[in-house]
Amino acid sequence: MINLNGKVAIVTGGAVGIGAAISKELANNGVKVVLNYNSSSKAAEDLVAQIQANGGEAYAVQADVSVSEEATKLVNAAVEKYGRLDILVNNAGITRDSSFKKLSEENWRKVIDVNLNSSYNTISPALPHLSESDAGRIINISSVIGQTGAFGQTNYSAAKAGLIGFTKSLALELAKTNVTVNAICPGFIETSMVLEIPEEIRGQIVAKIPQKRFGHPEEIAKGVLFLCKDGAYITGQQLNINGGLAM
Repeated sequence: MINLNGKVAIVTGGAVGIGAAISKELANNGVKVVLNYNSSSKAAEDLVAQIQANGGEAYAVQADVSVSEEATKLVNAAVEKYGRLDILVNNAGITRDSSFKKLSEENWRKVIDVNLNSSYNTISPALPHLSESDAGRIINISSVIGQTGAFGQTNYSAAKAGLIGFTKSLALELAKTNVTVNAICPGFIETSMVLEIPEEIRGQIVAKIPQKRFGHPEEIAKGVLFLCKDGAYITGQQLNINGGLAM
């Protein structure tokens, strides 16, 4: 078990939803959290204040991680602030759903850029710093949709499936180092993204989940914490937190 006190983490998309739960969970366990946001400035400021009020340490950095220069700015800001980097959680993600016949090139590229290319953009500048850690962790938040596919989500599914393959290959390359690389594949989690789905469709989704409920963001955060604390011999894996939806 790794003592996380004093470790430094970047959480992309770390101000809302699953990202916010991850930021809070890490901070509650002694990690100094650099929570990244793109447009949710108020949510980021409120979350930093909440973490600090609970005795944790957090710092918000605005950056669009789908742009390589901004992702590098984020990594540099974290290292300049805290002097090190131990954990990188690539959580930033968006959806732009439509059937393939109606899918615009813009919405294809945007989803790929935010959900997949952003991980390259952050890992590339972060890896030299993570390699200096005695317990470097890269955790990529993929999705059950990357494993099963979904109607109207060819762009999102392609990005999340690509993230799984990326995770496995990078894990092989880094296996002889102190840096592990894993993916977490959430099922349907109670976030604004899921709550935007029409109620009738949400009911149909829940009916297909063996545990008959949506997951909670905190359950994904617990998975991240597990990989950070107890994951020294776990690399290249997919941690499926989906209520039994895909086995």
